Amino acid sequence: MPLLTRMLNAPLSIDVRRGAVATLGELLADRRIATEGRVAIAVGPGQGDQIAEHVRPSLAACEVFHVEGGTVDAAVSLGSRLRAGSYEAVVGIGGGRTIDATKYAATLSGIPMVSVATNLSHDGICSPVASLVHDKGKGSFGVVMPLAMIVDLDYVRAAPDRLVRAGIGDVVSNFSAVDDWLLAADECGERIDRMALTVARTAAEALLHQPGSIDSDRFLTVLAEGLVLSGMAMAFAGDSRPASGGDHEILHAIDHLFPDTANHGELAGIGAAFCYHLRATRLGAGQERLEEILACLGRHGLPRFPADIGLSAEQFAEAVRYAPQTRPGRYTILEHLSLDEGETRKAVHEYVQAHGG
Repeated sequence: MPLLTRMLNAPLSIDVRRGAVATLGELLADRRIATEGRVAIAVGPGQGDQIAEHVRPSLAACEVFHVEGGTVDAAVSLGSRLRAGSYEAVVGIGGGRTIDATKYAATLSGIPMVSVATNLSHDGICSPVASLVHDKGKGSFGVVMPLAMIVDLDYVRAAPDRLVRAGIGDVVSNFSAVDDWLLAADECGERIDRMALTVARTAAEALLHQPGSIDSDRFLTVLAEGLVLSGMAMAFAGDSRPASGGDHEILHAIDHLFPDTANHGELAGIGAAFCYHLRATRLGAGQERLEEILACLGRHGLPRFPADIGLSAEQFAEAVRYAPQTRPGRYTILEHLSLDEGETRKAVHEYVQAHGG
């Protein structure tokens, strides 16, 4: 990818710290974002309204819109309102669903978007992908990534711990995605973007070896930066390849077959662990990484086995079998092994038995 394109994909500003949301008004005064200050604010349930009221006095003219869920319909409706108001930019404030809907709406409207994350559940706070619910389930849509990002650790700390921990699973799953990308290059000649690959892997390495927990501001900062780097890696690559492999195929399959089982980051983590189990037992590689990922997930109280997310081994095997259908044309460890129903069930039972599930 040409250097100029990489620079255009890079955000203007990333602010991760306590009290960061106080800089939103100053950020929006940057004429590269809004020349005349006509800014809309999109908020979801939870802390969005509180933050919007906090920053409203610093904005000369803004209107607050409520986003009702992370659906295509909600995003299209918001996009229509943004176009009707001739806004120059939109600020999405909330969790992953709100930010994904706002990214999609901003893309439809052709205006820049600023992301203000209230939790760290997955890399949607920065990525050029929006995961939205539609009539046939949930789909991923290419969008323009946020032009700037704010992560205020005060608001992150007020979010449910489960949502904050979930982001750990999403970042760690980069390892699986990167190895799947390399496998596709070896087996199918798929083009590798080394910058994107390195950024995605670096984000996962930094988090995997980071001491502490979500009780630490330092750890939360590394987690937030890892999610941002994952999003930037996808922007560099031009698709979700560096952060979405067989792990995310399993994630999307579970979402489709067994909706509301667990959240995105939780499913990404268990999907990555199982993919490394396949690598270790079928390809003779990846055992050390598997053990590192399982230790990381366990240390932070994230699901590691089907029972942890309320699924039987048979249900999880069904999702693994269905997984390749969620990303037609993507080559991962799942497509490479192409296990039949019996082999898949055997692999899942081996995984559970071998690692204490």
